[in-house]
Amino acid sequence: MEERLYDLIFIVRPATPEEEIKKVLTSLEHACAEKGAKIEKSEHWGTRKLAYKVMKHREGIYLYQQVRTTHGELVHELERRLGVQDSVIKYQTVRRSEAPEEAFAEARAARRPSSAPHRSRAAAARGCRTSRRVVTRRTGSSQCVPKVLSFYRSAANGRATSER
Repeated sequence: MEERLYDLIFIVRPATPEEEIKKVLTSLEHACAEKGAKIEKSEHWGTRKLAYKVMKHREGIYLYQQVRTTHGELVHELERRLGVQDSVIKYQTVRRSEAPEEAFAEARAARRPSSAPHRSRAAAARGCRTSRRVVTRRTGSSQCVPKVLSFYRSAANGRATSER
């Protein structure tokens, strides 16, 4: 079987004593050791405000673990153990890819080809190709000027322009 990497984030009630948090963590470590998994990273993110009320709580203690395993059923076992604990109010497990930076770079390259010129939506709506929006200070009017001509036009007219 293939070895996979998982992120496990869970939230504990804010009034939970440190000993009980350690008990939850040792329970998860024991389950990982039984299945031959490895906890690569374990972080205590501290008390943070929740986006919405969860079980009548507005804040909670966030804990993060990164687990590497070949057994998919380990994730179910970890989630089962977290669901049984009274102190845990929310948890989530996410499978990660090995090299997220490379995946993001590929997705970015697929979205926008590098050879195509960049233009804003407003410029595209006005029918401007590769252009800049130039506002004259004297009249306050704005016009669409090609990038190459924007410098020459402002210098030839002797007017101060600001580019947006």
